[in-house]
Amino acid sequence: MRLSILTYPHPALASACAPVTLFDEELKTFADELYAAMKAAPGIGITAAHVGDLRRLTIIELAEFGGRRDFVNPVILCSSAETMEHEEGSVSMPGMVEKVVRPSSVTIRYQTLDRTLREEELKGFAAICIQHEIDQLDGIFWVQRLSRLKRERLLKKWRKSA
Repeated sequence: MRLSILTYPHPALASACAPVTLFDEELKTFADELYAAMKAAPGIGITAAHVGDLRRLTIIELAEFGGRRDFVNPVILCSSAETMEHEEGSVSMPGMVEKVVRPSSVTIRYQTLDRTLREEELKGFAAICIQHEIDQLDGIFWVQRLSRLKRERLLKKWRKSA
């Protein structure tokens, strides 16, 4: 089955996702399909919400992770006071990017696809990526992190491109 990525402003992109409670083969198959959709986009991160499935699952592929990492039910436990600015975008808003300021490190708790509970600290670009995806799982689309002026400019550009 091929998953279709929703485009902004689809209502699912503004919906908070429910915790995953069933860790079965279907979840693993869905994660593989979600990963394939992300690669085809192309992107480096995707959530289940990006394809209209409101489960707390995100996949990020970064060199610092050694490749693909699946995060089930991720939450941020704490964030650093130090921040960094980085360009962000979304597979649901192709071609649109803008600089966003976020904490430069975070400690997260999540589960793997086999239900193993993990906690870890992420720094730099990996921290930015996980915050971006957790926001999406919470129903916060990345443009909401922009100043009003930047957001209005970006959305005007997006509407023209559509």
